[in-house]
Amino acid sequence: MEVDTNLPRILKQRTAVRATILLQAETSMPAAHRECQGDELMTALMQTATPDYAAIKSKQNAAWSSGDYARIGTTLQIVGELLAEAMDLRPGSSVLDVAAGNGNATLAFARRFMAVTSTDYVDALLARGRARAEAEGQNVVFHLADAEQLPFPDASFDAVVSTFGVMFTPNQAKAAAEMVRVCRSGGMIGMANWTPEGFIGQVFKTLGRHVPPPPGVNSPALWGTKPWIEQAFGPHAAKITVESRAFVFRYRSPEHFLDVFRTYYGPVHKAFLALDAAGQAALAKDLMATIASFNTARDGSMRVPSAYAEILIARS
Repeated sequence: MEVDTNLPRILKQRTAVRATILLQAETSMPAAHRECQGDELMTALMQTATPDYAAIKSKQNAAWSSGDYARIGTTLQIVGELLAEAMDLRPGSSVLDVAAGNGNATLAFARRFMAVTSTDYVDALLARGRARAEAEGQNVVFHLADAEQLPFPDASFDAVVSTFGVMFTPNQAKAAAEMVRVCRSGGMIGMANWTPEGFIGQVFKTLGRHVPPPPGVNSPALWGTKPWIEQAFGPHAAKITVESRAFVFRYRSPEHFLDVFRTYYGPVHKAFLALDAAGQAALAKDLMATIASFNTARDGSMRVPSAYAEILIARS
């Protein structure tokens, strides 16, 4: 009888994945299930109805089209630059930026003389990315595209990337599979995703307490956890590296941050619009408390490090 020497490792991975699912479940399932524990919680998760992904994406599109995400996105440019450096691709490589937003990763890779295709399903964001590329004289191809159904043949690109973009897809497994599909064997997949325990992960959790997400939809911050990344990409990866990084949010004050995000950041903008005056006040109070728990500034300004995972996947 042969003994599978990989069994302890497999069991460990499954345990880690299960723990990750339990960790994020409280903000991604109906309130009636949140009091469940252990196996009961897992059962409740499995019994959750299949989400209406088309309807969810339609609402998400409206959310990201509201406000002006580009005002927020440009402050995150350094993350795209750091990812491009970490991936260290050969100039001339073909790169697909998935859920590119206003083009932070797009520009970072184009500046390193890659052949970049920039995609998003929000046309207004693509337009902002196109304007930035044209202002720099970068030759970038732009496509309106759904990350869960990319309009490209298999193995079309040397590298597939996303910074704080693909993590917001409602059908997470499908989006991950699409990234794998369009990346050639021997190519690379690179991402920057917020983590559950970091500042933005906690902002998501706070929003979820006031405006619950659709039943059955996982927290976007699941993309910032190593067990889920290994589960989603592991079967098609020769190597996966997950490094902990931090982006520092710098604003004039916590109130300034809240005002900017409430005005321009689609999910926060829509969350406030969904609440009455009392609900808005309660949400603002909780967001300010979240900021206070991370703020390292002592001069009245805001300096908040927000953890994210920098993920490099060598495609098998």
